[in-house]
Amino acid sequence: MKLIFLSSFLLAATVVFAQPKMITQATISTTTNVIAPEDEDVSQVQNQGGGGFNFRNMGDGETKTTTYVKNDLVKTNLKSETFKGAIYRDNTKKITTTIFEIMGNTSGFYSSDDDQAEMKKKMDSMREARSNTDTAMKRRTRTVDFQATVVYLDETKKIAGFNCKKALIITDKLLSKDTLAVWYTPEIKFANIASTGGTSGMGAMAGGFGGATNFEKIDGFVMQYERSMPRGRVMEVKVTKIDMDKDIAAKEFEIPKDVELKSMKEMSGPGGGMRMMMGGR
Repeated sequence: MKLIFLSSFLLAATVVFAQPKMITQATISTTTNVIAPEDEDVSQVQNQGGGGFNFRNMGDGETKTTTYVKNDLVKTNLKSETFKGAIYRDNTKKITTTIFEIMGNTSGFYSSDDDQAEMKKKMDSMREARSNTDTAMKRRTRTVDFQATVVYLDETKKIAGFNCKKALIITDKLLSKDTLAVWYTPEIKFANIASTGGTSGMGAMAGGFGGATNFEKIDGFVMQYERSMPRGRVMEVKVTKIDMDKDIAAKEFEIPKDVELKSMKEMSGPGGGMRMMMGGR
């Protein structure tokens, strides 16, 4: 009887030990690299933003992000050769504020979770309407809640000093299965973010960059992955450093008062959105 009790205790202790530690404060550095196909015909996408600026290719190349997490507050600084910005997330108020500087013009907008859900519904409706006259597009854009499952593998490696394991996120689509390989650390987890870099934290801004990731299903924190994007691009994301010791001051999450913020509805209206980001009226 004592042996059985001891074995049960050790098993329970092992299970508890295996659970990721929930982190409430950290600074996370991540590098995202978007690689365009070598044979792309750039003449088809030039000057999409006007003024000689190719907005469709804005995310190409390397983007470095620094994400600050403190309880229910998350801030992500982004910087690349073509733009820089910051995304503030208040998980208590459920509001995301986005500020971008492109070609010397600074713009900002805010949105609630309800606003983002409404915008997604409108975008899905527009895609479905367009697909009525385009059979190929209908297969690509039909709005379905795809089911995703996670398969954990035995492969391991170290990333930014953390022991990581490999997992496959398999998503059932209309006529096929989409498989995304990720490396994650089972040592830690965050309450409000499942990964950094890539499109993480971008909210409504991420809509055109490749769809959902389902990283929240991973039992740990995603440290590295590679995924396909529209127009033949490949996105590589890797965490380079996680600092859990440095205290993050409250002022880090204060939104600048010298930036005019518009609601997402204003930014997404006729003539708004990306044109306002470029300094248009």
